[in-house]
Amino acid sequence: MRIISGTLKGKRFYPPKNIPARPTTDFAKEALFNILNNYFDFSEVKFLDLFAGTGSLDMEIFSRGCTDITSVDMSKISLGFIKKMSEEVKIPNHKIIFGDAVQFAKNCTQQYDLIFAGPPYALEVIDEIPDIIFEKKLLKAAGIFILETSPKHNFVEHPKLLEVRNYGQTHFWFFGDKSESDNESE
Repeated sequence: MRIISGTLKGKRFYPPKNIPARPTTDFAKEALFNILNNYFDFSEVKFLDLFAGTGSLDMEIFSRGCTDITSVDMSKISLGFIKKMSEEVKIPNHKIIFGDAVQFAKNCTQQYDLIFAGPPYALEVIDEIPDIIFEKKLLKAAGIFILETSPKHNFVEHPKLLEVRNYGQTHFWFFGDKSESDNESE
């Protein structure tokens, strides 16, 4: 796992072999952050990583200036690795939460500028996650929620869908308040 850009550019981390996660590929991660660079000053972002897995996105966004990061996962192996990396690079106030990411979202009272969810592709409730994010009002105004899925999921009819980007077997669905994103582009 390699950091693509920012203060930690080129740094490598080596997740344990038994980590129960499907890391976002470097190619997809680089493409994702190229898009996000157009929307955010990462130093001002409050970031929530649901299904944090290897913590690759947490390290990438920290390298680009974000210091308000919350990582949620139900794997103690994943969270142990994320905690180790976080301590190594000294992420201040990194909130690492053990628990079910969907339940966390349903009970969360915080709001975030950027939320990323990369659930296991076999998770049965993937199609419900965008609605949970918006029903619980987890996004700040002009915030973006990104859901990573396999090609078998389709959100083109979702009222909050802004765009979708496909990178092989990885689809990134970008959701947000269209009126807020329209105002940002004016």
